[in-house]
Amino acid sequence: MGKINEIRIAVRGGGDLATGVVQKLFRSGFKVVILETDYPLMIRRTVSLGVAVFEHQVQVEGMEAVLTKVENIEKVWSEQKIPVIVDPLAENLASINPHVVVDCIIAKRNLGMSKKLAPITIALGPGFRASKDVDVVIETMRGHSLGKLIFSGEAIPNTGVPGELAGKSHERVIHAPTSGKVKHKKDIGDQVEKGDCLFLIDDFEVFSPLSGTLRGLIAEGTVVTQGLKVADVDPRANVDCWSISDKARSLGGAVLEAVLYVGNQRGIF
Repeated sequence: MGKINEIRIAVRGGGDLATGVVQKLFRSGFKVVILETDYPLMIRRTVSLGVAVFEHQVQVEGMEAVLTKVENIEKVWSEQKIPVIVDPLAENLASINPHVVVDCIIAKRNLGMSKKLAPITIALGPGFRASKDVDVVIETMRGHSLGKLIFSGEAIPNTGVPGELAGKSHERVIHAPTSGKVKHKKDIGDQVEKGDCLFLIDDFEVFSPLSGTLRGLIAEGTVVTQGLKVADVDPRANVDCWSISDKARSLGGAVLEAVLYVGNQRGIF
């Protein structure tokens, strides 16, 4: 049986929901490493540790994540920081030898997740079958079952409809109307009015669909394809864009519960 501070957990994805998961695990004493793509597409960048891929190091709520190589992961852990490596296909898992792998990509489909990857495997949201693809699936749909641990079967299927905030749902999420490179005109946290120009895609202006707080915006310079989610506007004014959301905290607690429950059941802890 291992001590918690000896348990290695690899988290696939470093977006805002993954960051809520990482916080719970990191604060609980686990050795956590984030596996990201070489050009992450998260929009809630102010609360996403995966932004370290762009900025080399980033802090969210007192946690510091550092972009590094797989051979330097132990050194980053010794500094009480969270290593981030570019490894979208999880090809370095053999070197990391994790006890737990958590899929937080939120792709709504399985991008190579398998029970063979680690003694404990956990995945967030639809696209995975518990007991077949992974040990535990975590429900990500807002509502009564948010954060529920699923040991057999799947999460609620993706509806394609964003969660409602202040009576607004699909209206608040902006998808790229064309393909090209993004240039910001506004920044995360700005108060915007309906019709304000938020960003350009090449020379194409993209306007805010409603008034509120610009809560998410893809990194400047990103080359996007038509239809990609690139921004979201919260219809509420003065929303806190710099702390982890209630949903991310709920999912983090669920993953922590799953790790401890399965780990105790199997004698890993």
